[in-house]
Amino acid sequence: MTVIRARVLGFCMGVRRAVDLAEGELAAGGSAVSGVCSYGPLIHNPQVLRSLEKRGLGIIDEKDPANPARPSVVIVRAHGISPALEENIRRRGARIVDATCPKVKASQRAALDLAKRGLTVFIAGEKTHAEVQGIAGYVEAGAAAHNGAPWIIVGNAAEARDAACALGRKQPGAKAALIAQTTLSQDEYALIASAITETFPDLEIRSTICGATRERQDALRELCARCDALVIAGGKGSANTRRLLAIARQCGKPAWLIETAADLPPELKGYQTLGLSAGASTPDNVIEEIFALLTGDEKSLP
Repeated sequence: MTVIRARVLGFCMGVRRAVDLAEGELAAGGSAVSGVCSYGPLIHNPQVLRSLEKRGLGIIDEKDPANPARPSVVIVRAHGISPALEENIRRRGARIVDATCPKVKASQRAALDLAKRGLTVFIAGEKTHAEVQGIAGYVEAGAAAHNGAPWIIVGNAAEARDAACALGRKQPGAKAALIAQTTLSQDEYALIASAITETFPDLEIRSTICGATRERQDALRELCARCDALVIAGGKGSANTRRLLAIARQCGKPAWLIETAADLPPELKGYQTLGLSAGASTPDNVIEEIFALLTGDEKSLP
């Protein structure tokens, strides 16, 4: 069996920064006992999170609005949080370490600007994703001066078309803008934008998809042309990893999403050439373990 790796693998800049900031706080003597926590999962990779928790990082349950935790230090996850939530954390007396990915932070600022100008903001992405919820919070903050101009979250072109038509009927003179979850594929974004412009031809479209995400997805498409099947390494809760899996299958290739080498399916033995790609929050050691097991070179592992 031949195994070909995608040309883009390993942590992206934003993920690496978040992990480095957390490790810095822990190295300085912080722990969950002393009150160092991340708000929700720092990144979407279970192996990295377990490693940080073993070193003392606590995780605040974001699904519990009445969470009683009052840590002294709160690390904002790479996906970011809303201004209202950040203010609530400060009111509880915590010091905030902002590990928001710089690309996500740029999207938040763009959302704030659009809302302050009174535009209705379409957000292309997953409704329940932390990044999308955070961006919506910035729209809410910016819209306060305009009697709460709405935001509309759309997951695909069909949803975008329906939502745009409904808004057009309700507010014929509305001005609209479009912003994307940073890990959305460029193709998906183009289809969503096209669907909305059918109703709002003057739609203001912000380019907020992360360049590193595009490069990773392009590298996967190149890989698909060279292999019979693909393995995508990464957390099952990671949006960018799931998109890699979807792209591989859209290219007509059998593909599996696995979190560790132990998850490799036996069906892979039936393929001559395998491709290996990984999400932006997949650590190098996990990628190397998977590659070694696929190639039968486990002895090379440390």
